[in-house]
Amino acid sequence: MRIERRARTSRAMQFGAPFVAVAFTLLVTSLLVAWAGAPVGRAYALLLDGGFGSRFAWSETLTRATPLILTGLAAAVAFKARLFNIGAEGQLYAGALAAVAVGGLHGGTGFVASPWLLFPLMMLAAAAAGALLLLGPALLKSRLGVDEVVTTLLLNFIVLLFVSMMLDGAMKDPTAMGWPQSVVLQDSLQLGKLIARTRVHTGLLWALFLAVALWALLRFTTTGFEIRAVGFNARAAAFAGMPVGWVNVKVALLSGALAGLAGAIEVAGRTGYVTLDLSPGYGYSGIVIAMLAALNPLGVVAASVFVAGILVGADSMSRAVNVPTYIADVIVSVSLLSMLVATFAAQYRIVFARAAHVR
Repeated sequence: MRIERRARTSRAMQFGAPFVAVAFTLLVTSLLVAWAGAPVGRAYALLLDGGFGSRFAWSETLTRATPLILTGLAAAVAFKARLFNIGAEGQLYAGALAAVAVGGLHGGTGFVASPWLLFPLMMLAAAAAGALLLLGPALLKSRLGVDEVVTTLLLNFIVLLFVSMMLDGAMKDPTAMGWPQSVVLQDSLQLGKLIARTRVHTGLLWALFLAVALWALLRFTTTGFEIRAVGFNARAAAFAGMPVGWVNVKVALLSGALAGLAGAIEVAGRTGYVTLDLSPGYGYSGIVIAMLAALNPLGVVAASVFVAGILVGADSMSRAVNVPTYIADVIVSVSLLSMLVATFAAQYRIVFARAAHVR
């Protein structure tokens, strides 16, 4: 028995792999729902209704999908070049903190700048913070061969400790009655509502625009071709004359900037300030989303809405049939594993060969 790569992967197999993965996920998790003593059909109906069954459900799903799209894009473009960025969570917090540093610390200083000037500076600061946070691990990988999985993962904890220090120190809101949170962004810098009487904000449009822009970059530009070539085979790309180190730097800056913007948009669109529970794991979920989307930026949008709907719908299901909300995490995790197996099966096949008999 041996595993060999298929000469060609059909469109039907590529298109069908995600659906097979989702169907297998629902089958597996239905066993857990039944084990919890809940009716499987009703539980799944409540899950879908809670995430997609009403105007309110859709608004909550889209609100949660907005940062997931950006962290999913950050992971997708990095993984495309085989730069395994596991630090989007820290980059998100770095971007959020940088956004508040620019857009929230002027109220008590007597300095008032035009929102037309301050808003782009705030977004630029957030993108730069996320980009610079990933640049270090990328350079360590290119120059010294240091594993970026380890460095980016550990940076998450360092950033969270730094954010905690700032929220209890220089950036603490004096009106928060001791609660560790940053000062609030100026009202003029907060994103407007996209749908009236909901939490959906215009940051969703930012996320959709960046998804389309990244798709076009990867598909139609020289830089996109270099990213794909380096990810497919870095040694062959270097032999062909491509600057592999410089490509890794560009990918690191782009990936980190997207994650940093996720933090800024979450602050400007939803919370208005930074707290330690700003993200319930958006950075880590972005990795799952990127893999579910097969690293396709447009697929990231669909995967983000799917994951967000599962997370939102799990709350309604839990209240109605007494199933733990952690089932949503299980569904997302099994979806990832199923997608990886389905993608592997679409690209490779198992060949059974008879052993040769030697006389």
